[in-house]
Amino acid sequence: MLEEIKLHFTTVYQPLLIIFGTIIVAAVFQSVFRRIIKRKSHDLNNDPTNYKFLKHTLSALIYIVGFSWAVYTIPTLRVMATSMLAGAGILAVVVGFASQQALANVIAGVFIVIFKPFRINDRVQIKDNFYAGIVEDITLRHTVIRNFENRRIVIPNSLMSSEIIVNSDFGEDLICKFVEVGISYESDVVLAKKILAEEIMKHPNWLDRRTPEEKADPNHDIVTVKVVALADSSVNLRAWAWAGDTAAAFDLNCDVLERIKIRFPQEGISIPYPQRTIHFNTPLQTEKKA
Repeated sequence: MLEEIKLHFTTVYQPLLIIFGTIIVAAVFQSVFRRIIKRKSHDLNNDPTNYKFLKHTLSALIYIVGFSWAVYTIPTLRVMATSMLAGAGILAVVVGFASQQALANVIAGVFIVIFKPFRINDRVQIKDNFYAGIVEDITLRHTVIRNFENRRIVIPNSLMSSEIIVNSDFGEDLICKFVEVGISYESDVVLAKKILAEEIMKHPNWLDRRTPEEKADPNHDIVTVKVVALADSSVNLRAWAWAGDTAAAFDLNCDVLERIKIRFPQEGISIPYPQRTIHFNTPLQTEKKA
């Protein structure tokens, strides 16, 4: 009777307890490590990329060790595992062929963490701005990007490693935003450039990036505004406006465009819009037959 209970415990309950314990250990580890990451990143102002990737790696090892131990405690599966190890060469080929994409993602994830083309909390753009958002997490298999609609974009690491990425936070956060507007050909270009520069300088997000020599030069523009195109129906102006980061530059651009829309009509400057002139040809009247 005791032998039967012992056998039943060995084959059923022990593996279940090991699996259950593995899940608990992994959950506790992730919770504790998450708090450590949050505290370290906040107190020391550290980049959390390495910590988060290490958390995912150690969690995966906990699951692998726990589940392997559970399998090994079952006599039938232990014999099967021993047989599989005997044919490890063939098994390695089969597993390697079947999981080459997964391994590529893991290796790409390791390279991303080591060389850091982007980090967690960086603002990135991918595929000609088709995907844009903030990097939220880098796991063993994929990168999670939170877009500006608060949706998550999950991209395999191998794809992220081979894509051309525009990283707004790489190196330094400062950004030069192009504020562009078109005016009609009849409008005063000099006055329009002056108004555009004034509205940019009024904005709290604008940064004066002039050098001391440029500030000392009375002829140097505080905000550079140029005519960049003579289009079909407008004269296009562009101003170079500096801001602390991408989010601040976005707000600056939106606010300045709103102020321009209000001030230009007040100053007699018109913003053109597409117009179409249609000519109607009067049909020739045929002579009435007598």
